[in-house]
Amino acid sequence: MTDTAWTYLMDMDGVLVHEEHMVPGADAFISALREAGNPFMVFTNNSIYTPRDLRARLLRSGLDIPESAIWTSALATAQFLDNQRPGGSAHVVGESGLTTALHNIGYVLTDREPDYVVLGETRTYSFESITKLIRLVEGGARFIATNPDEKGPSPEGSLPATGAVAALIERVTGRAPYYVGKPNPLMMRSALRTLGAHSENTLMIGDRMDTDVRSGLEAGLQTILVLTGISGEHTAERYPYRPTKVIRSIADLVDHVKDPFGA
Repeated sequence: MTDTAWTYLMDMDGVLVHEEHMVPGADAFISALREAGNPFMVFTNNSIYTPRDLRARLLRSGLDIPESAIWTSALATAQFLDNQRPGGSAHVVGESGLTTALHNIGYVLTDREPDYVVLGETRTYSFESITKLIRLVEGGARFIATNPDEKGPSPEGSLPATGAVAALIERVTGRAPYYVGKPNPLMMRSALRTLGAHSENTLMIGDRMDTDVRSGLEAGLQTILVLTGISGEHTAERYPYRPTKVIRSIADLVDHVKDPFGA
C-alpha cells in the first residue's frame, strides 16, 4: 500500500489532545502529514465550539490546525439540514458552534413552528429549554440531535451530554432523534465530500470503538485505534468488530504516514 495517497480523518479528544494538553507526538504527526502532502481532517462530536474556537484551543496546546481542517458535529448537522430542507427553520438548544453553523447555511432560528428542533451540547441545559423542546416535538417539529454522547468530561467528573438529554426528550415524546454525529457514518461521508476524497484511500483514527471505529467501518474506511483515550486494548476485544490496526499512540505513525499499515 506504499503508493496509496492516504487521507487522514482523526478524532480530536483522546487522539491529539486531552482536555487542554497535547498528546505527546501529535505535533510531529501533523507536521509529518503536511510534509508528505496527505490531506487530513480533525473531528469532534462536541458541537459547542466553532472551528475558530477549536483552532485557538489547539494552538494553546501546541497544535497548528487550520479552521478548514476541523469538522464538528455542528457543521455536519448544518450540512445535513441544508441538504434535507434548504432555507428552513429550527429551534436550537446549544451553543455558538451550532447556532453559527445553522446561521451560515441561511437557517432561521425560531421557536414559532420550526421545521426542526436541534439539540446540541451545552453546559447550561435548563428545565425550561428542555420543556420547550419537548412541546415543539409534540407539535410536529422534526427532532435532530448533533451526537449521541451520553456524558462528557469535566475536572469535577462526568457531565450529562446531548445523548442523555435526547433520551429524556424521547422518553417524554415517544419520538427518537436523528443523530448526525458519530457513530453515524454520515459525518465521515460529509467530510470526505468536503475534502474531495474517496473512502478506499481514507483512514479514520480514533480512541473509541463505539463511535470512531464504528463510524469509520460503516463509511467503508480503514480504521486505527489509539490507546491514549477511552478504549483500551482489552476493551476493543469485547466488540464484534475490530479496527484495521491498534497502536499505542498517534506518535507511532509519525514515521509511517505514507504507509500506516506497513508500519
